[in-house]
Amino acid sequence: MGIYVYMLRCADGSYYIGSATGDDLSTRIAQHDAGTFPGYTSSRRPVTLVWSGHFDRITDGIAVERQMKGWSRAKKEALIRGDWGGVQQYARRRAGRPRDK
Repeated sequence: MGIYVYMLRCADGSYYIGSATGDDLSTRIAQHDAGTFPGYTSSRRPVTLVWSGHFDRITDGIAVERQMKGWSRAKKEALIRGDWGGVQQYARRRAGRPRDK
């Protein structure tokens, strides 16, 4: 079955990151766009799917979703563009110091 991790652009220009199990992501996006459930996107409609990825293991998808929620706007936009160099650039620590090993 697996899990989809997805990113929506909301009407106010903000991004929402979520996940959905199952084989059809379009149903979940339609629920966001219709305001079916109260929450972040219900007051920021319409929404547009700007990125999605499928993971066979649900635990992997949940880990990616949590990680992406902590990303900067610039890093999210690099992912949307498919700019892997930009994603890597924004992944560097802001202080510019190498990580301890």
